[in-house]
Amino acid sequence: MALTVSDIRFLFEQYGDIAYSGEPVTQLQHALQTGALAEEAGADDELVVAAFLHDLGHLLNQQGETPTERGVDDLHQYFALPFLRAVLPDAVLEPIRLHVDAKRCLCAIDDTYIRQLSADSLRSLALQGGVFSLDEADAFLQQAYAQDAQRLRKWDDEAKEPDRATPDLGHYLGVVERVMSKGSIARFRAT
Repeated sequence: MALTVSDIRFLFEQYGDIAYSGEPVTQLQHALQTGALAEEAGADDELVVAAFLHDLGHLLNQQGETPTERGVDDLHQYFALPFLRAVLPDAVLEPIRLHVDAKRCLCAIDDTYIRQLSADSLRSLALQGGVFSLDEADAFLQQAYAQDAQRLRKWDDEAKEPDRATPDLGHYLGVVERVMSKGSIARFRAT
C-alpha cells in the first residue's frame, strides 16, 4: 500500500510529538528542521522531500523512545521505502535508504565527523555496523545518490535544535505533493 500525502500528514499529526531518540526535539521538529536545512542549502524538491521524510520509518515502525538504549536498530532507513516506492522517485528514496550508510562513510573519511555525533547517533552507529572500512567507504561513494545521502546525513545531524524556526508541516507536505505529482505525470506520459 502506497502512502498518500494525507497518510503522511496523519503519521506526523499522530506521532510527531514523540521525542526524537534522546535528542532535545520531537520527531516532527526533526523532520521540519531537516527539510528546512535542505531548502536553505538550495536542494531540489526531491532532496528536500528526502530530507523531510528520511526518518518516516521511525513513525511507521515505532520502537518507543530511544530504542538504541535497549540495543535496538529499527532499520528505519528501509522501513518506509515499500510505502513510498509507488509514489516517489529514486531521487527521494535512495538518499533515504543510504542516509545511515552515509554516516558510516563520513566517519571513515572525515576525522572530525564522528566527534560531532550525538550520544544517540554514536549508539546507533554501533548497532548499524560501525564505521566503514576505507574500501567500504569507497564502494559507498560509487553508488548513485551517495553525495545526496551525505548532504542529507549532515542536515540530519544539525536538525536537533529545540528552538529552530522552520516552515510548518503543510509547507513540506506541499513539496511532497509536488514531487508526487511530477512522478504521476511522468508515469502517465510513459504509458
